[in-house]
Amino acid sequence: MVIHALLVEDNKVIRDNLIPTLEALSEARVEGVAETEAEAIAWLESHDGWDVAVVDLFLREGSGLGVLASCANRRAGQRVVIFSNYATEEIRRRANELGADAIFDKSTEIDGLLDFLERLPPPP
Repeated sequence: MVIHALLVEDNKVIRDNLIPTLEALSEARVEGVAETEAEAIAWLESHDGWDVAVVDLFLREGSGLGVLASCANRRAGQRVVIFSNYATEEIRRRANELGADAIFDKSTEIDGLLDFLERLPPPP
């Protein structure tokens, strides 16, 4: 089962390391990359078949929370995951209020992200 993914991350070094890691250790295939809130929202709105968006909080412009909020009416089965170095209790609470399916800290919870991706049900 292929998981069609969007990676919302403005740091090129992190993107260049995370994409091959996700693709080697899970079924995720990163089909889009966005560096800003506006780019991410535009990509998500123009690609109906995505399964998961992996979203950083602090972007070149805008916020990952704005991306998350824009996904409030996503179709069943589409997941949005926050993956950030700033996964504080307050951020976790706010992300959960906005409908995040999971929140992972970049520095300590990459295995959690990979496990989450492996447990996703097959797309409908």
